[in-house]
Amino acid sequence: MSEQQQRSAAVVPIQQRRVWRDLAKILSTVFNPFLTALALFIILALTRAADTFDFWRLILLSTFFTSIGPMVYVFWLYASDRISDLDMSVRHEREAVFHVFVVFYLAGTIVLWLMHVPMLLVAAMAGYTLSTIVVQYITRYWKISTHALGITAPLVILLMLYGRAPLPFLILIPMVCWARVYLRAHTWAQVAAGAGLAVFSTVLFFRLFHVGAL
Repeated sequence: MSEQQQRSAAVVPIQQRRVWRDLAKILSTVFNPFLTALALFIILALTRAADTFDFWRLILLSTFFTSIGPMVYVFWLYASDRISDLDMSVRHEREAVFHVFVVFYLAGTIVLWLMHVPMLLVAAMAGYTLSTIVVQYITRYWKISTHALGITAPLVILLMLYGRAPLPFLILIPMVCWARVYLRAHTWAQVAAGAGLAVFSTVLFFRLFHVGAL
């Protein structure tokens, strides 16, 4: 084999690895937990809003505590060199940050309850609150996947609301889990735990608040 042929043979696997890595990064970015929560509460607001004003009221009340506030906080931590990266890859950094996330989600649940918003949104927020508390505790010892939790919870909620219609979108769960494992951000056990926690907390609070299909 000539030197040029050897170089060509070596380039193909490298290019393939870059393609898969780029795909994994795209999936991790697009299906970031803050963005999936944002999309979920927009959908929930659409299903329960009485009018346009009510729609924006529900969105602002819910997404401030699940997406906007936590995202701004994380960006501030990163900009001020308090965390090493936006994914909070270092476990002890995640533990400290999740203390604040718990406050955001718990406050969001209380505010939604006091504002008498539809129980659908309160149940969803309460599910996120429980998940965040559990993740905050587990993170002391183990790096559970919030990406797996973040993509699974909204899809489980949509399944409970719309039945079989969202089933094709379940493919996103293994895709996001694969991305996190491929990027070596988590193990398969950690992404499975994140997905399992999402299912448990969502079903629990939807049953407690008696939220059924639309």
